[in-house]
Amino acid sequence: MVAAQVVVLPCLKDNYAYLVHTEGRAVLVDAPAAAPVLAALEARQLRLEAVLITHHHADHIGGLAEIVLAHRPLVVGAAADRHRLPPLGRAVAGGDRLEIAGLDVAVIATPGHTLGHVSYHLAASGLLFTGDTLFSLGCGRLFEGSAAVMWASLSQLSALPDDTLVCCGHEYTEANGRFALSVDPFNVALRERVAAVAALRAAGQPTVPSRLGDEKAANPFLRADDGGLAATLGFAGQPAAEVFAEIRRRKDVF
Repeated sequence: MVAAQVVVLPCLKDNYAYLVHTEGRAVLVDAPAAAPVLAALEARQLRLEAVLITHHHADHIGGLAEIVLAHRPLVVGAAADRHRLPPLGRAVAGGDRLEIAGLDVAVIATPGHTLGHVSYHLAASGLLFTGDTLFSLGCGRLFEGSAAVMWASLSQLSALPDDTLVCCGHEYTEANGRFALSVDPFNVALRERVAAVAALRAAGQPTVPSRLGDEKAANPFLRADDGGLAATLGFAGQPAAEVFAEIRRRKDVF
């Protein structure tokens, strides 16, 4: 297996797709819109071999039909969501491993935002594609899963190496940072991240990928098991899943 390069592709209002490539072969993660993807493939003269879908929401699959028509890639998505995804060439579940375009891809079941949500980990390249489960300084809304389910999903991701690059589905970091400061105001790492994010956005740059170790230090949704944060929230001694639920509740009304 070989390491790969990743291209961040802004799509729609605030979505991201990711083009992972090596030696002329490419894999796409999510397909919010076709035009940016097709342009990037043409500019780099890449052969698209597969599309990895994280979940069924329209802003993650809206461009897929046009991309499939143009390149005929293998479409990979969750078996649990087969009934509400476009036609799949490969249906997967958590724990599955794929070899695509010379890349080793591990599938991680990460329900919570949706029950069939999956994330993709490319360990050799240090890349983690989290869709709408884990954002930079945030996490996805709980449209289908419970707080306990989402906390379990995030805990799986948090267990990966600190130098893993988190490639999430949206440019939400600036707004997430404002909320994070409201619940974790004494966190120096968070304040530093917020300042760095502001500089990136002022320069018109994306704030992702982010380093997982930095997320563990600054993202309150990954810090629900931190006793200091729990105490700040008035939840000292409570289970991490309950602390997480309170953080998510506050974010929903922020």
